[in-house]
Amino acid sequence: MTELPPFWLRDNCPCVECRDPRNGQKLFQIDGLPPDLAIAASKELDGNLEVLWSDGHRSRYPPAWLDGTDEGDGRTEQGKRLWTAADFARGIPEADWEAYLTDPAEQAAVLAAVRRSGFALLRGVPTAERQVLRVAESFGYVRVTNYGELFDVRVEPDPNNLAFTDKAIAPHTDNPYRDPVPTLQLLHCLENSATGGDSGLVDGFKAAAILRDEAPEDFATLTRTPVPFVFRDRRTELRADRPLIDVDPLGRIREVRFNNRSIGTLRGTNPEAFYTAYRRFAAITLRPGLRLTFRLAPGDCLIFDNTRLLHARTAFEQDGRRHLQGCYTDLDALHSTLAVLHRRTAALDELAELFAGEGAGEYLGEAVTMAEHMLQAAAAAEAAGAPDHLIAAALLHDVGHFQGALHGRDLMRGQDNHHSDSGADWLARWFGPEVTEPVRLHVAAKRYLCAVEPGYRAGLSEASEYTLTVQGGPMDHREAAAFARLPGAADAVAVRRWDEQAKQPNAATPAFDHYRPLLAALMK
Repeated sequence: MTELPPFWLRDNCPCVECRDPRNGQKLFQIDGLPPDLAIAASKELDGNLEVLWSDGHRSRYPPAWLDGTDEGDGRTEQGKRLWTAADFARGIPEADWEAYLTDPAEQAAVLAAVRRSGFALLRGVPTAERQVLRVAESFGYVRVTNYGELFDVRVEPDPNNLAFTDKAIAPHTDNPYRDPVPTLQLLHCLENSATGGDSGLVDGFKAAAILRDEAPEDFATLTRTPVPFVFRDRRTELRADRPLIDVDPLGRIREVRFNNRSIGTLRGTNPEAFYTAYRRFAAITLRPGLRLTFRLAPGDCLIFDNTRLLHARTAFEQDGRRHLQGCYTDLDALHSTLAVLHRRTAALDELAELFAGEGAGEYLGEAVTMAEHMLQAAAAAEAAGAPDHLIAAALLHDVGHFQGALHGRDLMRGQDNHHSDSGADWLARWFGPEVTEPVRLHVAAKRYLCAVEPGYRAGLSEASEYTLTVQGGPMDHREAAAFARLPGAADAVAVRRWDEQAKQPNAATPAFDHYRPLLAALMK
């Protein structure tokens, strides 16, 4: 404890006074902390480290956070799989488009492949114009350039780029004359009946790592020499001065920007050293063992990291048609989507563990377990044709009874545990108000129905009658009128009715996994 720097520890306090619980952003300025800040006392409390600061503030730190490591932003060679063509002898990372769209695990696998290996291939994308934009929008945002929101890769009568001819193209980075360079490129094959025109990829990080091993001085030259990349046509003039190999402050490869066609005149540096290194690096990128070659078929959409992979193609004959549509987007959005998918998976795993663990326990004296009760409620909502958000609310309405992160089950001992509020607050980490508010209001809905619907109270189970009295009894006329005006009142009443139906011993219901895709689609 004493070895942790006080300002570092306090700057990372996770409490709601220090961080916005919705986005984690800090609510104070670092220069607003006392200059003599010190740890006044510390102790273990509920498995966490509690720190009392010299200014009176209290912080709690989970052990997992204190023992955590930083994996970085995922943009450098750290944590990536550097590869040669032989590494994909058994096949390249690919997935079916429909499976990618409908299965979050499949989507996560595709995006993870792009992050780790630099590329992935989607099969079966409809061969219709502009579908490449839909692929990009499935995880990010289209980046518009002087080529438009998308571009057609086919032979043009007056091409402003070698890509729009039938010539062979050596491994290269697209748009190196932009800063920032488009970090992701997508190429969707609409037609490919010409002879030739096979696609190729080279792992630029691997090529740079080979250069570093074989000729460290040349590697150093290419990391510290700004190269003028230039593009111009009748309507455009672009330039970016960037090294061929960019490294982070720790010396890790972060970006490769390689395009022989777009290098302008290098002045004001040591051209002899640069060209020696440049030629050596170019020769490495052309080594046959580094180049992965494959043929795009109609319906294939290639997604690749343009800051890492160099892409190429062979020349082709004009004895058939070759038509690809491409667009650019950015790694930031892909990384964000992947992180959210992982976060959702972790949340769903946590809920599944609650259902399988504590959910197997008794449910407030009823003849069903807590998990059976909640699953029955969800099944009733599903059978009634309820919208997805209400099926989710029915499934999760009693999550506030679970112990651990939530309040304990004191209700049967005569103490209101306010489980509807605690459950809704806990679920709000992942779900919006369309799910959480029916959960929050389902206890109030019981009190409301007992007040306004003759005979409803008579149908309550013995346990539900008991909890009604603990939770405040039927509403009076004024309370009922106020409840009815709430925006989520009707949804809460629907969940309440399914709640009361869901107490049948040995009733057949789907398992929790049946609802995972529905819950994943609703998560924010």
